[in-house]
Amino acid sequence: MNAICVRWAVTFGLALALSVLGIRFPAEAKAQGHAPAPPKLGRGINILGYDGIWEGGRNAPFRLDNLTAIRRAGFSHVRINFFGFKFMDPENALDEIVLRRLDAVIEEVLARNLIPILDEHDTHICQRDVSECAGKLKAFWTQIAARYAGKYPRLVFEVLNEPGGQMTSAAWNALLNECLGIIRATNPRRPVIAAVLNVDEMPVEDLILPSDDRNIIVTFHYYAPIRFTHQGAPWSPTFSQIGPLDWGTPEDERKARADFDKIRSWSEREKRPIYLGEFGVYEAAPAEARTRYLSFVARSAERLGWAWAYWQFDHDFAAFDSARQSWKPEIMRALIPAGR
Repeated sequence: MNAICVRWAVTFGLALALSVLGIRFPAEAKAQGHAPAPPKLGRGINILGYDGIWEGGRNAPFRLDNLTAIRRAGFSHVRINFFGFKFMDPENALDEIVLRRLDAVIEEVLARNLIPILDEHDTHICQRDVSECAGKLKAFWTQIAARYAGKYPRLVFEVLNEPGGQMTSAAWNALLNECLGIIRATNPRRPVIAAVLNVDEMPVEDLILPSDDRNIIVTFHYYAPIRFTHQGAPWSPTFSQIGPLDWGTPEDERKARADFDKIRSWSEREKRPIYLGEFGVYEAAPAEARTRYLSFVARSAERLGWAWAYWQFDHDFAAFDSARQSWKPEIMRALIPAGR
């Protein structure tokens, strides 16, 4: 089973994670003292999750000059989906050659005046084996935090993509706060994204964060209803047989608003900004329903003051046609309408 199949086989729910918006509350400003304001992430797109750039360019449709197209299209950040665990040796040391490639990607992103989010994306391991995940995740952030201490101040860290599976809220809170401690030891002002469990109930109330760290902000991923957004997905025996399904009735919109309201209420109570780190619809869905859904989700997030990132630039769910080197116009009209 390839990486895409593994990813979606274990992530059929909603997920929450922490991220950064350009919002500061009075209490936060006092707690941070002279700390810089978090960046305004705005609109973004996920990149490089399943690209061979890390292996030296084999099966690598993403071109670094695509970052120029991303910026010109109106995006202001990219979420770099990095599977760091597979580049570790038996002692969990990261491959220096791969790290240099990561340096180069971050620098190219920054050169286009885009904000880079470095997302540790090994969901499949962390949802399956909590012990293995904990050792590798702490080793990853020990090395990454030290490498980027004092460098790339616009770089944002995301602790882990979509924790869940065998993890309980208690186990995740413990691991998350250990990783935050590792990061803060060398990066005290770095914006950080961290996650709530990836389950349908969205247990955001269970998330435990250090109250004095106001450079942590919350993100969630939205693919509900999963039968609609994943219809026709060939890697799933279930979803490959589903479709065509429509979306956009008043009841469909009501359910989405209710999901968003749950996050909004928690955010306002806890004074934590929100980042919608992933949303998308697989290309087998009816075209009009797909664009209707994407437009509704993106505009809803913007009305609530949330930054967002579309899943994803290329491969499946793609907003960009790598063969033609051009955007898919119907998706771009839904994500970034003319005049906005």
